[in-house]
Amino acid sequence: MKYLKINTEQNADLEALQNAVLQLKGVASVEIVDDENPESELKKAFAKTKEQLKKGDYETLVNDIFDIITKNNSKK
Repeated sequence: MKYLKINTEQNADLEALQNAVLQLKGVASVEIVDDENPESELKKAFAKTKEQLKKGDYETLVNDIFDIITKNNSKK
């Protein structure tokens, strides 16, 4: 999987940008990440984990944790 990072201005319409990118061929998903507010990303991660546990989606949960571990190790 490859990622595209888009830096936006303060007043950018992120929802419109997200919808536009989703219309492009080959785009599977779009996620808005706020580097200046990492706490919100942590809250999203916990919410996602909670939903995965509720649904019994343990395989995806384990894969997500493995991805986080391997990404952190590759940065060192």
